[in-house]
Amino acid sequence: MLRLSIQAIVAVGFFWGGAAGLAAAEAAQRPNFIVIFCDNLGYGDVGCFGSKVHRTPNIDRMAEEGIRLTSFYATSGVCSPSRASLITGCYPRRVGLNVNSQGGAVLVPKDKKGLSAGEVTIAEVLKSLGYATAIVGKWHLGDQPPFLPTRHGFDSYFGIPYSDDMTATADGQRPPLPLMENERVIEAPPDRNLLTKRYTERVIEFITENRHRPLFVYMPQAMPGSTAAPFASERFRGKSANGPWGDSVEELDWSTGEVLAAIKRLDLDERTLVVWTSDNGAPRRNPPQGSNLPLVGWGYTTAEGGQRVPCIIRWPGKIPAGAVCDELCSTMDLLPTFAFLAGGEPPRDRTIDGHDIRPLLFGAPGAKSPYEAFYYYYMEQLQAVRSGDWKLYLPVETKWQNLRGPGKPAEAALYDLKNDLRETTNLAAARPEVVARLLELADQARVELGDAGRRGKGQREPGWVENPQPQLLRP
Repeated sequence: MLRLSIQAIVAVGFFWGGAAGLAAAEAAQRPNFIVIFCDNLGYGDVGCFGSKVHRTPNIDRMAEEGIRLTSFYATSGVCSPSRASLITGCYPRRVGLNVNSQGGAVLVPKDKKGLSAGEVTIAEVLKSLGYATAIVGKWHLGDQPPFLPTRHGFDSYFGIPYSDDMTATADGQRPPLPLMENERVIEAPPDRNLLTKRYTERVIEFITENRHRPLFVYMPQAMPGSTAAPFASERFRGKSANGPWGDSVEELDWSTGEVLAAIKRLDLDERTLVVWTSDNGAPRRNPPQGSNLPLVGWGYTTAEGGQRVPCIIRWPGKIPAGAVCDELCSTMDLLPTFAFLAGGEPPRDRTIDGHDIRPLLFGAPGAKSPYEAFYYYYMEQLQAVRSGDWKLYLPVETKWQNLRGPGKPAEAALYDLKNDLRETTNLAAARPEVVARLLELADQARVELGDAGRRGKGQREPGWVENPQPQLLRP
């Protein structure tokens, strides 16, 4: 397929919506967008979603001033697939990033796979509409040059290209952890205790420098992260009631407060939509650290606790303060929603799985979830489907689990999430008509997106390089 450059599209005044959309956007003041994307933070890890052990006054205040989305989903229980969906508005299987080049769950250093140049990202959509775009934090969609954020619509990048726990190995298979500025390694390894602080400072610098034009900041935080003992700066280390995990969460709250204070100080508050959420649920630790309560299950799975994540969206004067919405929506919805708010449209030359959720955010009377079905994939396997209040865990001969491969057979299990959030009563036998309807929806997903051992007709190819090289600090 021929892919026109973004510059060429802008030159003729069209971007999947034409000059009329751009003209309308010029007439009205377009909003800024800031997306704060925490790493492995659980549904119940902040006060406004039920935490009793973490002090999160800034995040809680953000919820009081905006909307809490209580049925907001990541598309995967692990990092790379989840991030692919936010960036492209698509299920990970559609864009080929549900597994890495070796069949593992997430991309690794020197992975042959990455985000395809053929995909249109949320940054490219907004950049074409005149936005300044930046990513500060964890990318994890490929560390090779063709996959880096600066090749996918971001004007600048400061951060680590994969998980901060993917540190140097003695055999040299993994390089020292690289901190990158655009496409160059500037430190290796950086002090991980300072990442939240440094990311916060960089985001505020970018907002300040670009305050006179519309801007988009993607801030994928490193914490709480994938390490057994998350990191925090000296100001927060050892200060929480929940060890290193709590320390990192409370520093994330400080970071959120600093960003919100900056947009107020720069008189951007009423022009800025801020999203605060997580890439997946808290993983299981022994003893437990993060919390997904009141949901069942842990990160790295297709349980509710693995993929339903806390989400707050704030835009003073536009989004009703103190609102709560329990309609199903997801990270895939940010791309189309932002595109429309910016005066454009999402790409029309390909399937985008996300939806425009402006009616939900603005409290339109009777607004409902735009999803007939939402699909839970674990790597290559379709494991569950939700429609309305019903979630069906699919019957499979061998259910993949725990990032290590196949587990035991699984029978159909049906739960009414509205009335049984803890999933205590399996209604599969009592409601066979619901099971049949959700099985039919699952079959539709298998045709379009595929399943274990089966390719979907709507899948697209990921990016690929044959001889990947490590990202190294060079003289």
